[in-house]
Amino acid sequence: MSLSSQIQKDMYAAMKSGEKEKATTLRGAFSKLKDKRIEKREDLNEQEEMQVIKTLVKQRNEAIEMYTKADREDLVSKEQSEREVLETYLPQMMNAEELDALINAVIEETGAASMSDFGKVMPVVMQRSEGRADGKLVQSLVREKLS
Repeated sequence: MSLSSQIQKDMYAAMKSGEKEKATTLRGAFSKLKDKRIEKREDLNEQEEMQVIKTLVKQRNEAIEMYTKADREDLVSKEQSEREVLETYLPQMMNAEELDALINAVIEETGAASMSDFGKVMPVVMQRSEGRADGKLVQSLVREKLS
């Protein structure tokens, strides 16, 4: 079952059970997936669907950051609950140990020794993590190891 159809199914279930916030979040995600499919003029593959959901999660994270700075706890909790709903459709993220091992392996393979080799390491790490690693975290860890 595609991610889009799973979200649609879960959206209908949330609507029937009266989970208004979850239904609204899923309706928005389904709408974004549908928009992307229309824009592309063909069905999305699994990777493209995941990218849409990751973008929505990233938007929620940015909103949480802004609302926290503005001291709007009511909006922070709303965005956090939406993020939690969306994250259930993403693959499990790599833990710190897995990510550290992957970065060390890539640095060793590429022979990276300094920050000038940053451009060699980052794309390989991101490709091998298959979307299961946060880019900002990877970037900071790679910078730390190469400096």
